[in-house]
Parts: sequence; structure tokens; C-alpha cells
Amino acid sequence: MAERDPEAVRLFVERFASALVDAGLQRMDARVFAALHGTDSGRLTAAELAERLQVSPAAVSGAVRYLIQFNLIRREREPGSRRDHYVVDTDAWYEAIVNRDVVILKWQASAKEGIEALGPDTPAGKRMAESLAFFEFIYEELQELIAKWQKIKAERLTAERE
Repeated sequence: MAERDPEAVRLFVERFASALVDAGLQRMDARVFAALHGTDSGRLTAAELAERLQVSPAAVSGAVRYLIQFNLIRREREPGSRRDHYVVDTDAWYEAIVNRDVVILKWQASAKEGIEALGPDTPAGKRMAESLAFFEFIYEELQELIAKWQKIKAERLTAERE
């Protein structure tokens, strides 16, 4: 296995984190997620994350809680160990997106409630109806994208085995 330039890896982590921040993630959450991506194992302890990122363990603790909540990482404990490992899986993005469908369904329910409360013929009700139409569209497209990705992923795995 080729040696990596630690400075290049550090710069990658910070640039990737910056791109995630630009997309809406909090800075520390993004740095932890990027740091996990920057390891071959995809797993680090809180102490290892704190050391790599030069931050406090408390900062790491808040970040991992958030990332776990959104299925971007998971917590593992090795048998007999008291130390948690935080793991980013190869399909972390897939899991995070798949779990968004529950949120979109909640948005749809809220939009329907809003249309009823605001009145379907009022400007506010019409605006909410447009939001509902968008949420329904996104939900349907997401289901199709997930199915398409599953097919592409299966084809890639088959090709890798050959």
C-alpha cells in the first residue's frame, strides 16, 4: 500500500469539511465526517478524532451525536472494550438519503394540514399546495433514484467480482 502524505490528507479533510459546511452542515460535524472518510478503516475513537482534528473531546461528542442521528455514521463497541468507535460506512450517503423519505412524508402531512387550515383558495393555501406538490414529486423521484442506485450498485459489485 502506498504511503500517503499526511499534509495532503489533512488538507483533503479540511476542504471536504468546508464543502459540507457550504451545504449546511455545522463545521465540527463536517470535520468529523470528513476525518472518518479520510481513513482506510472508516473508523476512529473520539480520542483519535479529537487528536486528528486538534479539538476537544466535547466538540467531537456533539458532532458524533448529530452524525449518528442522521445515519451518516454509527457507533460500535468492540467486545470487552469500553471505548466507542465511530464508523462511516461505504454507503453512508445512501443511508442518509433513504432515511429522508420519512421526513418528506412528514412534510407532506404538514402541508396537507396547512392547506386545510389556511383554506385551499387563499394565497397562503395555494402556496402550501405548491409545496405539497413539490414534496410529492421529490418523494416519488427519491424512490426511483433509490431503486436505480440499487441496480447500479449491484452491477458494480458484479463487475468487481469478475
